[in-house]
Amino acid sequence: MTKKEDPPPSRVPRAVRVASLLSEGEELSGDDEDEDDHAYEGVPNGGWHTSGLSSPRPSLVPELLLHPMDELPGGSTPITPVIKAGWLYKNPPQGSYIYQKRWVRLDVDHLRYFDSNKDAYSKRFISVACISRVTAIGDQKFEVITNNRTFAFRAESDAERKEWMQSLQRAVAEQRTRAQQSGAYLVGVRGLEQPDRTGNLELRGFKNKLYVAVVGDKVQLYKNVEEYHLGIGITFIDMSVGNVKEADRRSFDLTTPYRIFSFSADTELEKEQWLEAMQGAIAEALSTLEVAEQIWAAAPNRFCADCGTAQPDWASINLCIVICKRCAGEHRGLGAGISKVRSLKMDRKVWTETLIELFLQLGNGAGNHFWAANVPPSEALQPSSSPEARRHHLEAKYREGKYRRYHPLFGSQEELDKALCAAVTTTDLAETQALLGCGAGVNCFSGDPEAPTPLALAEQAGQTLQMEFLRNNQTTASMQPLPPPHSKDVPRLDSMKPFEKHYSVVQPTVSHSGFLYKTASASKLLQDRRAREEFSRRWCVLSDGVLSYYENERTVTPNGEIRANEIVCLAVPPPDSHGFEHTFEVYTEGERLYLFGLESAELAREWVKCIAKAFMPPLAEDLLARDFERLGRLPYKAGLSLQRAQEGWFALTGSELRAVFPEGPCEEPLQLRRLQELSVQGESENQVLVLVERRRTLYIQGERRLDFMGWLGAIQKAAASLGDTLSEQQLGDSDIPVIVYRCVDYITQCGLTSEGIYRKCGQTSKTQRLLESLRQDARSVHLKEGEQNVDDVSSALKRFLRDLPDGLFTRAQRLAWLEASEIEDVEEKVSRYQELLAHLPPVNRATVKALISHLYCVQCFSDTNQMNTHNLAIVFGPTLFQTDGQDYKAGRVVEDLIGHYVVVFSVDEEELRKQREEVTAIVKMRVAGTASGTQHAGDFICTVYLEEKKAESEQHVKIPASMTAEELTLEILDRRNVGIREKDYWTCFEVNEKEEAERPLHFGEKVLPILHGLGTDSHLVVKKHQSMEAMLLYLASRVGDTKHGMMKFREDRSLLGLGLPSGGFHDRYFILNSSCLRLYKEVRSQRPWSGAPETSHRPEKEWPVKSLKVYLGVKKKLRPPTCWGFTVVHETEKHEKQQWYLCCDTQMELREWFATFLFVQHDGLVWPSEPSRVSRAVPEVRLGSVSLIPLRGSENEMRRSVAAFTSDPLSVLRNV
Repeated sequence: MTKKEDPPPSRVPRAVRVASLLSEGEELSGDDEDEDDHAYEGVPNGGWHTSGLSSPRPSLVPELLLHPMDELPGGSTPITPVIKAGWLYKNPPQGSYIYQKRWVRLDVDHLRYFDSNKDAYSKRFISVACISRVTAIGDQKFEVITNNRTFAFRAESDAERKEWMQSLQRAVAEQRTRAQQSGAYLVGVRGLEQPDRTGNLELRGFKNKLYVAVVGDKVQLYKNVEEYHLGIGITFIDMSVGNVKEADRRSFDLTTPYRIFSFSADTELEKEQWLEAMQGAIAEALSTLEVAEQIWAAAPNRFCADCGTAQPDWASINLCIVICKRCAGEHRGLGAGISKVRSLKMDRKVWTETLIELFLQLGNGAGNHFWAANVPPSEALQPSSSPEARRHHLEAKYREGKYRRYHPLFGSQEELDKALCAAVTTTDLAETQALLGCGAGVNCFSGDPEAPTPLALAEQAGQTLQMEFLRNNQTTASMQPLPPPHSKDVPRLDSMKPFEKHYSVVQPTVSHSGFLYKTASASKLLQDRRAREEFSRRWCVLSDGVLSYYENERTVTPNGEIRANEIVCLAVPPPDSHGFEHTFEVYTEGERLYLFGLESAELAREWVKCIAKAFMPPLAEDLLARDFERLGRLPYKAGLSLQRAQEGWFALTGSELRAVFPEGPCEEPLQLRRLQELSVQGESENQVLVLVERRRTLYIQGERRLDFMGWLGAIQKAAASLGDTLSEQQLGDSDIPVIVYRCVDYITQCGLTSEGIYRKCGQTSKTQRLLESLRQDARSVHLKEGEQNVDDVSSALKRFLRDLPDGLFTRAQRLAWLEASEIEDVEEKVSRYQELLAHLPPVNRATVKALISHLYCVQCFSDTNQMNTHNLAIVFGPTLFQTDGQDYKAGRVVEDLIGHYVVVFSVDEEELRKQREEVTAIVKMRVAGTASGTQHAGDFICTVYLEEKKAESEQHVKIPASMTAEELTLEILDRRNVGIREKDYWTCFEVNEKEEAERPLHFGEKVLPILHGLGTDSHLVVKKHQSMEAMLLYLASRVGDTKHGMMKFREDRSLLGLGLPSGGFHDRYFILNSSCLRLYKEVRSQRPWSGAPETSHRPEKEWPVKSLKVYLGVKKKLRPPTCWGFTVVHETEKHEKQQWYLCCDTQMELREWFATFLFVQHDGLVWPSEPSRVSRAVPEVRLGSVSLIPLRGSENEMRRSVAAFTSDPLSVLRNV
């Protein structure tokens, strides 16, 4: 009898002993198992992490004590039933007389022994399949004999020995019976289940590597590969309680409730492969037999439809057959177009009640009745068949249809289709299976427009099982009618014609399979080149919205998978970026990057297209029409909808970013090299990419850092200058390279009067640095006076033009230009120049015009800068034609183009006038000292706001000297895509924050002088003039051109001379006529003939009306008596400003006074009379279907932007 040592516990012991797996000498000494048991006592607990677990203690337990691994935490039922368990004494096989007490457990598969009954993991295990016999060897002893090893045990009594021997003999006999029933024969002793991965790994705390095998839902540890083949191992880990995670570059931890196993692989790639294999084992362990047991309820489904293996746990859902794991691997090799393989235990979501019922109705019985009707016994598969035999058989059976039962209608496509349409309306599933298997079209036209396909007919008839079967076969390749069995024609399988698809968010119908080379997934962008050795060959299958990758084409369980709905970006690096010529990257929501490679460009392109189709929604399908470098979805904000981000779809093709938004399915291209601004705002964790193109702005948010950083780098690269030719540069609105635009505008602003401009050379080092920065990203370079010298900028421009590989006039036309300069007749010469100009590429043509226009302005100031037309030609001739200066014809061409600038470039008078006005204004302001010393180059840039001053509503506009307030208003509205309706009086206001007043600019007023006169407390705002309609009605109904009446008046405290008491408003009488505004202290009487009162004396003050600026509003600290006031500013000839404040009693009075001011100041033209100018049609410049506005500031400011646009803080002034 077994000695009782401890009362039986009811559950798993709280303190589970964690002993060394290899503390006994036999475990580390190969076959010499009689070494000292304490050889490795220096390694605490055998190298396992045991923190928090108690030490062993002697205990008495019954024979069948529940083992820690028999019951999982939480009370799960035992995985493997225990046949017998108890204490035995084990003798090392080398003849030692020292027996060591071991806790021994026997189950149907393994004989295992432990240091203690509380140990979770064994010291050794012996596969029952490798035990050849069990014999008695004297008193209380017995031997367990394998093919080449013998294990000796001693029991407490002869009776106990007898029980152990009988239990072992029964287990061995049952194991052999099961093997014979399944028709299997043992190859070695590893059993029938093929490992998912095997190999050597280092285990922390041990100097020798262990041989590790991942088999099904277990990880098995062996001392070496020889013992693996003999079936004698150390222990195995049930992955139902396991979890794996990365530790460092080559290490990873396998954690269980009882122990932490710290493994190290040889390479980082191997580590990733081990992680994938063990994660697959966890998935296998957590699977359930619930679905399998339901499907096994039908007797034919209990054996593999192909080889007859018992309890098959895989299935082909389109063929409607149940198969074993080994056959499932070969079905995978057929491709998803032939067989869609799913697990009965793991793919729980697939197995709906309808699909299970379909397998019970059809299953292996009906499947083999059709597909295996004519299998010769010599070609039938057995459970022990080799992978090659399975592959050939399944190819013939399902791809070629070699053994199928031919339908009577076989050979007539039309009759097959008609029969299918009839069958799907009935419950005869076998008939539908036979028709589809013999070539009937699953999407053939039924002849009924209301139910055009068999699926629609089945739905109309309420046949849910027929519908399920048809759906599963819709992406399956259609079997073409084959010739009779004795025909010499080789049967073949062609892909069916694409059918009309109804797409949802993801297209589950996309399928593709083949070999790809894959690296381990990464959590960071791939900055370095991945060598070819870092790629592993994997069989990949894209089906039903899942990209799965397998060890090979016969493997059933995938190493990993990527779900299409989790893909956020697909990128295609340039060829030869990595070890394989052609690669592509897949980014997922989980911040992982997967790199795949192929040598064939065609195969790589096909994979990219299929993956793209699998995760792109139908509204964005047009993005796939062209090749792309990057494709995916990103959160964005635009227009007035800035409170929340929306999801848009983007494709980067060359220098063009194409976008599709939910609001507008039309594809919207964004020319990256034509951007006015490209910047990144916000902190690293919440960045926003700002893309500003003319009249529209887009904000892309960095919700997922990994793919956002990839997009950011790709967009920045695409937006930069890609080469040395003009067309590859960053371009402005008029196809002029930004580098030319920056330099020309800086010199126009700061160097027109610089003596020897373009003739003098700048410092070589500064010129080179400037040119390099301009070439890298001219858009981000802002030239400022005081930081850059005009000669450095002019030298950079000349060097850029000289270094152009093809030249400004192109190599092909260069000689023709030089020859044209020799034409004596001026008209003929000019005509020839125009002809040559028309043949230049668009960017070259626009650049030539911009440059000659600039040189024309330079020579206009030759009295100051000493650079007349001839001198400029001497400098630019050799530069533009890239000659050594010896050919005078180059200079003559430039001189002719400058001299005949107006004619050659067809410059009209209006354009020439505006150009002269702008240049003259610039020079005058510089002479007057009003130009800013830190103004950005070339652009008199004014920040203008829409509606009110908010960071989210600002626009930066270049203000030429000729721009009017009306033009500026329309420019801002165009950028925002704001339509102007009838009676919308949009106006540009000058707002003075310090004075708390604003002035609506007259539509014909020039903006540039106002811009340079603005103080730091002033800005421009475009908004609706709420009182304009009322003022126009008043002006239309009034009589006469004058206005008079009493108003409250106060002078500015800094002014002296009127003798008014300071600190308050006083009643005064005013008369406003076409010439002046007069102030009277009192009124004497009223003139009967005019209605106007007669003043008591001459006016106290008189101001010329044309010199007055009238602002609506009076600052509050002056305590105005009413809220209807305005501020009048008068600037004297000595540029001294005088300021007064006036208040009216009613809002109507204020409107009348202000309307009269506008009327007399602008000769009666208060608002443009042309209807087109009032209701100008706005061009369609929306991105998607939303208007775009600039955005600045933090995320909180972005969220408040909508409220900002609808709020009305200046309601008093707007109601004027």
